[in-house]
Amino acid sequence: MDRSKSLLKYIRIGFVIFSVTLATPAFCLAADEVDTSGSGIAKVDFRQLVDDAGAIGIIIAVLSVAMVALIVEHIISIRSNTLMPPGLAEEVHSLITQQQYRSADSLCKDNPSFLSYVLSAGLAEVQMGYGAVEKAMEDAAMQQSARLNRKIEYLSVIGTLSPMLGLLGTVWGMILAFSEFSAQANPDVAELAPGISKALITTLFGLSVTVPALASFAFFRNRIDELVAQSSLLAEHVFADFKRSIAVPTKQTGKPLRKRPEEELAQRAKQQVTRPSPPSGGQET
Repeated sequence: MDRSKSLLKYIRIGFVIFSVTLATPAFCLAADEVDTSGSGIAKVDFRQLVDDAGAIGIIIAVLSVAMVALIVEHIISIRSNTLMPPGLAEEVHSLITQQQYRSADSLCKDNPSFLSYVLSAGLAEVQMGYGAVEKAMEDAAMQQSARLNRKIEYLSVIGTLSPMLGLLGTVWGMILAFSEFSAQANPDVAELAPGISKALITTLFGLSVTVPALASFAFFRNRIDELVAQSSLLAEHVFADFKRSIAVPTKQTGKPLRKRPEEELAQRAKQQVTRPSPPSGGQET
């Protein structure tokens, strides 16, 4: 319970930092607009910036909305209680101890999660021994871990595309700005400044999206690695008694180990070679 509260606390802090980071450009622009009033410096209007961003700015805005939706979804789905439902490991362990493997498998399928998928893969191989169970659980854990990593990969894609789109908008805007003065021999710098300023708007928007996207991706990637390790270790503990039950020493069972057929044949051949031959001298008739 304390771990869950600590996790929720960190999630709230991260979400607040993300929100502040995303809203920083708007706050700065609003502050500039208030501070420069009456000073003769041109005001910066946020709505005007959005209009100047054009079609590329709209695409970046759509990516920002998708980023927020993905972050909220990952906060809900990538949690300890979601990947490892409380009480599931204890119930499955009790059923395995009673050798009720079908009931344990049904319980896992009724509670779909990362842990239940790994346990179900192991239960499918209980007749083959613990080695097969362990291998099946390792394969299932790797498969589910890859699925979770592919799930958060979209945040990395957004974090990579956003600055590229911003740079694309900047280059296109500067081309348009300089093309207006191609007919002038000596254009004034003050005349070029508004066009260049508009061109840099998309870069600002792109960077304001890529920073929280990449930060969130790193956070969820580390979180997945931690939870996958915990789930795999918990799955091994669930099958600990099963492992000990099939590895009971021969001394405890009281039954000698049966030799392999080739070993028995070799031992019989050795006995026949070392067996003394009967005396050759018999009574003459």
